[in-house]
Amino acid sequence: MPLSIQNLASRLTFRQLQVFKAVNDLKSYSRAGELLGLTQPAVSSQVRHLEQALGMPMFEYVGRKLYGTAAGEEMASCVESVFLELERVQNRLAALEGQVAGELRLVAVNTAQYVVPYMLSAFLQLNPQVSVSVAVVNRATALQRLNDNTDDLFIMGMVPAERPLTSLPFLDNELVPIVPRGHPLLNQHSVTAQAFLDSNLLVRESGSGSRLALELHCQGQRLRTKPTMELGSNDAVKHAVLAGLGVAVLPKLGVLSELALGSLHILEIKGFPLRRSWCVVYPQARYPTPAMRAFIDYVQQNIRQFEQMFLSR
Repeated sequence: MPLSIQNLASRLTFRQLQVFKAVNDLKSYSRAGELLGLTQPAVSSQVRHLEQALGMPMFEYVGRKLYGTAAGEEMASCVESVFLELERVQNRLAALEGQVAGELRLVAVNTAQYVVPYMLSAFLQLNPQVSVSVAVVNRATALQRLNDNTDDLFIMGMVPAERPLTSLPFLDNELVPIVPRGHPLLNQHSVTAQAFLDSNLLVRESGSGSRLALELHCQGQRLRTKPTMELGSNDAVKHAVLAGLGVAVLPKLGVLSELALGSLHILEIKGFPLRRSWCVVYPQARYPTPAMRAFIDYVQQNIRQFEQMFLSR
């Protein structure tokens, strides 16, 4: 016999519903755990308690892939409505106070990590009721999360043209060729791009936007690239250059301190710097929440201020 509404409500928690929604959206216990900051056993436990309360399994594996059961699909529709209505209530309550409120989930590619904190500082002063979370990932992971549609806005430099996306460029991203203090190339009157690329090129991992930008440039200019080492972050590449392991093409904003100290130098090479724009991106079919719209409007209204801020640095 089905549980009464009162009994069911007493056995369910919002945390269980939140975990269920994450697993259902991502079709993965481990990725749901990463999203919510939980271990995989904790995610499994929450789903198991939900299934015990409802008396039906919510998920099943076919091979190695996770699928929702018929009961899970019904529950997913219900949970989606519950959280959508909670978000609407939160926004309406905030509107009564003349403020924007709600959650804003940002995903920033690694190269944008030097920019996002400065953008958020003034935005949160204007909108203190908005709760912001920021995930810093490489471009490949950002594209996967964009496909999953579990985040609100994405900040990236190379926007995929094959997807229906809304994109707002807001700041130039210069990728510059750098060498450490005392490097032999600094003694040459002129340096060709190929000579630079042949000087122990250090690169980000496959899937990185800055690496893709360099590879596309080299393909267009018929330049050969043979990286001597791959590293997992821009900071790791920067420190490898500082240690004398090679040369690299990195975002200028990420090496400003080292340039000022003279521990790194930018080479003047034809075709460089590579110029891209950081953009705020989201799917065209996505209807912006009030928090999303507030952030988009804030960026659009402050493009000139961002340019001045980072030029002064």
